[in-house]
Amino acid sequence: QVQLVESGGGLVQTGGSLRLSCVVSGRTFSNYVMAWFRQTPGKEREFVAGITRGGVSQYYADSTKGRFTISRDNTKNTVYLQMNSLKPEDTAVYYCAGDRSGSVFKERGHYDYWGQGTQVTVSS
Repeated sequence: QVQLVESGGGLVQTGGSLRLSCVVSGRTFSNYVMAWFRQTPGKEREFVAGITRGGVSQYYADSTKGRFTISRDNTKNTVYLQMNSLKPEDTAVYYCAGDRSGSVFKERGHYDYWGQGTQVTVSS
């Protein structure tokens, strides 16, 4: 069974930075495309960033492009999300997700495995 555990969320001021981590156990990490999603109350879970198996290609939502960076370390079974220039509208629960399909999809339905989420709050 695959388990994903996020960490690194917290409270930060506008313009600040946070780095989220997601450790994956239970399967061969390098077989999975990985992504970060986020969700606020009453809204759909939305794609934030995704990365291919080998880490060569990254994809971002328009709202995070240029501020967020997704990366992975396959030797540590970990995917990261570096978030800079944070804004109050980035406040959400952030989830990491894994998919064996081989492509980065922006639709949550493609992802087989999910973490429990970590709260990010950006104060104005």
